[in-house]
Amino acid sequence: MGIIRKTKTVKLILNEFSANNKTISATELVEKFNNIMDKTTVYRILERLENSSLIHSFMNQDGHKRYALGEKDLSLNKKLNSHPHFQCEDCGTSLCLPIKIIIPSVSNYLIKSAEHILTGQCESCLDNR
Repeated sequence: MGIIRKTKTVKLILNEFSANNKTISATELVEKFNNIMDKTTVYRILERLENSSLIHSFMNQDGHKRYALGEKDLSLNKKLNSHPHFQCEDCGTSLCLPIKIIIPSVSNYLIKSAEHILTGQCESCLDNR
């Protein structure tokens, strides 16, 4: 895990993750902070935060990269000891699910990562039916 300086821009992005239980795309962050930092700065900060395990990323069903806060317990932040993500088919909301998934070893294969996307309707969309 690398050391990351808590500059004003880093704090702004980390606060956005802390204030929101949902995942966030780089595009959403660029739009939100367009008056404060440029696109390159947002992407650079996201890369540093991910390399430091403060956030993690995954690809949603639409092929867009989403980011979320990292695991509180860093021993859980391994790709093979991961959690699934949920994406609502109606509103597009995606979030981390508090379920631990352990990928078993498979003889004659070296599995380096796994991603799990569960899709359906979120609580809000179910309530609006």
